[in-house]
Amino acid sequence: MLYIVPTPIGNLEDITLRALRILKEVDLILAEDTRVTRRLLQHYEIETPLRAHHAHNEHGTTPQLIRQLEEGATLALVSDAGTPGISDPGFLLVRACKQADIQVECLPGATAFVPALVASGLPCDRFHFEGFLPHKKGRQTRLNHLAELPVTFVLYESPNRLVKCLGQLIECCGGDRPASVARELSKLHEEVRSGSLQDLSDHYAEQDKVKGEIVIVVGGK
Repeated sequence: MLYIVPTPIGNLEDITLRALRILKEVDLILAEDTRVTRRLLQHYEIETPLRAHHAHNEHGTTPQLIRQLEEGATLALVSDAGTPGISDPGFLLVRACKQADIQVECLPGATAFVPALVASGLPCDRFHFEGFLPHKKGRQTRLNHLAELPVTFVLYESPNRLVKCLGQLIECCGGDRPASVARELSKLHEEVRSGSLQDLSDHYAEQDKVKGEIVIVVGGK
């Protein structure tokens, strides 16, 4: 059995009782960054062994993990924050498990784009999740595509690229398109700021330094 276990995106209380039980019971926890996961485990006094499983080694480690699972091991996969597979490693291992008829169970739990979307005040009955845009090749093509969508869309962005990204969105969507920027979700300095793309761009351009992981939510055309 492979368990996919969401972990808190900020506040350590945002983890389910079931997730804590699974992390205690499995034979091994696969972590995107063992240093980050170890802090979570220490907080909840969980002593399960850890092994690194991330974008840089997953192609090499997946066959070995499949063998362990076929031999009867029970594993849990976690990312640094949120649900594995959502803009984080996880897809390759889950696919390999499906191909090998190994049972996979994904626990419900934290992910950044859901609270950002709901708190934005923009329509969320239908939406498009884009995640991280390409940094260079293909970025403009994706932006042009997103600008034409008739539904709300959601992006992830790093804080140091936020102002540049808002500027690019203005070029494609127009400065008056309604949008929202969420950062530091579930943490002490959580902020969800809504307005037009131009309003948001002007505000963050005046900030000395923007901190925290960023979720941008943009209204549809």
